[in-house]
Amino acid sequence: MQIVRTILWILLLVGVIAFSFGNWDRQIDVRIWPGIVWDTRVPALVIVSFLLGLLPMWIYHRGVRWRQGRRITALETATQKMASPKPDASIEPARPYPPKKDVPPEAANPVDPEPSENS
Repeated sequence: MQIVRTILWILLLVGVIAFSFGNWDRQIDVRIWPGIVWDTRVPALVIVSFLLGLLPMWIYHRGVRWRQGRRITALETATQKMASPKPDASIEPARPYPPKKDVPPEAANPVDPEPSENS
């Protein structure tokens, strides 16, 4: 996608340059307000008009992308919080058994299930 965008910008630049070379000799008067007249060449007028049309739409586009990025991030964060619920405070977490001490085997089970270090 980046290459397509680059090719389009290069084609636009080549078109503007070709237009500028073909129309550089023409000078026109642009009346901005009564009493204010701008003497300019046709290519300068075309380039300024293009930029005046492009700039507001580009700023709007960047703002929309920024806002959508923030919304997507907020939705992803909310989804992750929903996927991993917090542990319930009323349920106590399982506690590990206390460490075993040297306790003689029970009478019903004369064999020690865990080998000791001395064995």
